[in-house]
Amino acid sequence: MQKSEYQFTGIGIAFTILICWFLHLYFLLHQNLTFNNFYLFVGILIQTHLYTGLFITSHDSIHGVVSPKYPRINRLLGQTATLLFAFNRYSILEKKHHLHHQFVNTEKDPDVHQGNFFIWWFKFMKQYISWQQIIAMAIAYNVLKIWFPMWNLILFWELPAILSTLQLFYFGTYLPHMGIHNNEHHSGTQSKNHLWAFISCYFFGYHYEHHAYPYLPWWQLPKAKN
Repeated sequence: MQKSEYQFTGIGIAFTILICWFLHLYFLLHQNLTFNNFYLFVGILIQTHLYTGLFITSHDSIHGVVSPKYPRINRLLGQTATLLFAFNRYSILEKKHHLHHQFVNTEKDPDVHQGNFFIWWFKFMKQYISWQQIIAMAIAYNVLKIWFPMWNLILFWELPAILSTLQLFYFGTYLPHMGIHNNEHHSGTQSKNHLWAFISCYFFGYHYEHHAYPYLPWWQLPKAKN
């Protein structure tokens, strides 16, 4: 499968995710919390999915595929998405993700820790959470409380970020790499269902395809699956 040549599609998609994340969060933070407002529950799920989109954007930036022709824009968009996702550090994600591809499912792989789901998730999260990130979140939370209600921040800013880490881990790491896979990329893949693949994790359930064609952005992975 050949590397696709495109100039602005990836940039447009990245901007769309960033703008939707911001506008939807802004909308939710201004809502009155009432149990008869069913959309608030749906809104948490949508915001979770948009958070996942932020991470996928930063991931594609690490692979240089948000904007292959404009590396500075590619990196800037990735760094912005990473920062908005709970003040993650792009440099750490970049280093460890390349190690994951280079040493997948070995002792040098920072993402794969075969065994119990929760122990694996804990070890996975330990690789990426830093004390600087926790301090930044605490400062941002206390500043944002000046303008927005506390429970709105917890439910619509913090909770979706936590749920998104579970979504990313379960569909993008645990399921694809759980157990032994007798192929060169030590990866499994979801059955072909593009709608579910997008909803679950922006097509990253097609994980063997991602390892086989790391130069494809997330929105082109269905082509690899086809």
